Amino acid sequence: MQPDIAHHAALDERLVKAVRGIKLLSLASWPADAQSRFLAGVARGQPALPAIEYPRLDFGDARRELAAIAAAADPDHPLGCYLRDSVRSWDIAAQLLESLGTPTVTTHSVALFGTPEACLPGDGPTTREAAGHFIAIANDLDHELLAPEEHVPVSATALQLQLQADLDEFFDGRVITVELDPTLIAKAAAGATRIRLRHGAAFSDYDRRQLLQHEALVHSLTALNGREQTVLPSLALASPRVTATQEGLATFAEQITGSIDIERMKRISLRIEAVAMALAGADFIQVFDYFRDQGQSAAESFSSAQRVFRGVPTAGGSAFTKDTVYLRGLIGVHTFFRRSLQQDRLRLCRRLFAGKMTLEDVTAFEPLFEDGVLAPPRWLPRWVSRANGLAGVLAFSLFANRIRLDKLSADG
Repeated sequence: MQPDIAHHAALDERLVKAVRGIKLLSLASWPADAQSRFLAGVARGQPALPAIEYPRLDFGDARRELAAIAAAADPDHPLGCYLRDSVRSWDIAAQLLESLGTPTVTTHSVALFGTPEACLPGDGPTTREAAGHFIAIANDLDHELLAPEEHVPVSATALQLQLQADLDEFFDGRVITVELDPTLIAKAAAGATRIRLRHGAAFSDYDRRQLLQHEALVHSLTALNGREQTVLPSLALASPRVTATQEGLATFAEQITGSIDIERMKRISLRIEAVAMALAGADFIQVFDYFRDQGQSAAESFSSAQRVFRGVPTAGGSAFTKDTVYLRGLIGVHTFFRRSLQQDRLRLCRRLFAGKMTLEDVTAFEPLFEDGVLAPPRWLPRWVSRANGLAGVLAFSLFANRIRLDKLSADG
């Protein structure tokens, strides 16, 4: 191994150890009983703002180690740039967790994920304007486009069996386990080797396809492929800086495979509008009521509002802004795939699955892939591996024309 590669590989190994305890989403999550307590108040006609107790955290040692890693990384080397950018992201995440329950979380969240007013790639419309675009389409067309299978509920137990069979077939064995979790607030959560479903929740056939393509074959798959990287094992980690690309790629996968409906796009867009409302002063109850007014059930409205208020005070003026990255990431990934197709560089699209990285990373890492420093992805979704992904890109173009997504793209 060349000295420069070995040097940064050693730094990356230190990075993986340093960030082990910085678990952004799990540490900012709410206790499972918060939902039942709030909904009981709603049922009585006396809703009360949730009061969430967060742990007091200190990541001083980890942040000092991260600073030392950044100082030792070569800013002119692609691996050094990657490490310095990763350190900056993890350091902000650590500061966010140290300030849980305070308005300061909003400042750090915005630094990591942006705001609803951030422009789409290519200085297009704002994320909030794009969300309004999809909400308007959904309001006009959702009843016409809602598939019959969306009306048929599927139990968590049935979905567990179906999704497990899908995954076992894809991997030709048990690589990812699907489990039921009664304490989960979200309907589902995915890790590298485990997908959890909320016990007692009702799902649909669209949920099954969405979970397979979005959670399993993007989030879990990139984590598994990242574990294959001997030089850069941090590519298995969900660094906050890769969130936009990860969520954009996962939503793009839903689009390509027909695993999404207009209601899903509406739910994503409503969350962006809700973040904007919270930042403008709306409290948890007002945001909860907004989701209910948009047709969500009480339980769904709580879950949606809870995403907006993770880690922040519930009285208004603060927000956890992660949900703003979905549309921004989708437009960025769509543009990246289309340009790669135009330039006959679809290998870059496949390499996006070699670990959790940004769109800029995969381009900067091209020489490292060519030299064998970084390994190609061990597993690829079928829509990427089949016919160099061309069929999938063309299929997406048809969908994009129907919902006018190209008008939101950087070069549309």
